[in-house]
Amino acid sequence: MSAPSETDGAPPSLAPGALDELLRSGEPFTLLDVRDRDEFEAWHVDGPGVTAMQVPHVKFVQAQVTGDVDSLVGESPVEPIVAVCGHGEASAHAAGLLVDAGYDARNLAGGMDAWAQLLVAREVEGATGTVVQYDRPSSGCLSYMIVDGEEAVVVDPLRAFADRYVADASERGANIRYAIDTHVHADHVSGVRAVAAASDAEPVLPERARERGLAYDVRPLADGEMLAVGDTTIQAVATPGHTTEMTTLVAEGVLFTGDGLFVDGVARPDLEEGDEGAAELAGELYDSIRERLLTAPDSTVVAPGHRDDETPRADDGTVTATLRTVRDRVDALSLSRDEFVDYVLADLPPQPNEYERIIETNLGRTDMDDETAFEVELGPNNCAAR
Repeated sequence: MSAPSETDGAPPSLAPGALDELLRSGEPFTLLDVRDRDEFEAWHVDGPGVTAMQVPHVKFVQAQVTGDVDSLVGESPVEPIVAVCGHGEASAHAAGLLVDAGYDARNLAGGMDAWAQLLVAREVEGATGTVVQYDRPSSGCLSYMIVDGEEAVVVDPLRAFADRYVADASERGANIRYAIDTHVHADHVSGVRAVAAASDAEPVLPERARERGLAYDVRPLADGEMLAVGDTTIQAVATPGHTTEMTTLVAEGVLFTGDGLFVDGVARPDLEEGDEGAAELAGELYDSIRERLLTAPDSTVVAPGHRDDETPRADDGTVTATLRTVRDRVDALSLSRDEFVDYVLADLPPQPNEYERIIETNLGRTDMDDETAFEVELGPNNCAAR
């Protein structure tokens, strides 16, 4: 873990990037969230090794008077204790009281706002050429950049980080030629148009997105169509199931599967047509995976669009896995079609926060300013069935 930084009169602080490193290390620690209970239950930092607890800040204000800070964290809490709030101010006060009481405590600098603004880039080592995976730890959203010579393409970009993709491509001596969404996202505001506006990129969406009411100009991508980026060829493979237009991109031994297939699970099928159309799409998802993805060589790298706190990582730190590993890891892939449909529909998680509004924005049928877009994306993505 990175060493905490200190300032005069302030408790030690932990940068969002250092918190991500701590989470990935698996080292046990206590996450002390001093926001209100409803905020904590809606969205909080979690992961292997984390003991998450919620104690409202007002109790620390009271404890400062009574001197009874120990009772707020219980007997022998797992240290270090990382205090968290919305913006990093209330948690700084709580962390300071804990430090004064003799605990190894620090404050998440910038709070959950800063955590939501963290985007971590890692290169996929098993890929041919340069493939960069962008991981947003606060939501588990994954996006990608493929670079070949002086050209690049971004896959499933997030609008909040449009300038970051453009800057990273420039640092690698490349211009972004295409900004592609694998499908109409329901959990985050797409960055396809924002990347295009900030660069010379052409926005691209699957052809069938038009059937969902796409209301802005893009280059439609048909099943089987090829795009060239430098010397790299990217092929579109229609893989409906999560949505009707869901498309996997195949490039140099990598499957960019969007929300169709994850390294530890499969997609949910109810975010486009609701419960009424979920069974039919679940059957299509089975067919897509069995007939269009699992037929690829076992060494093919699966690069998904999401992860959760428990998702295993590859040795390079990315959320990727070979198709052989995914086949062995995901029990649903060995089921019959009927069993698979029943499995996927059973016990679906809550829908993503304001997903219908996000879909309308991503179709271009309504506008959303940057501040609102940032707010509606907060929380877990919940795009997987399991």
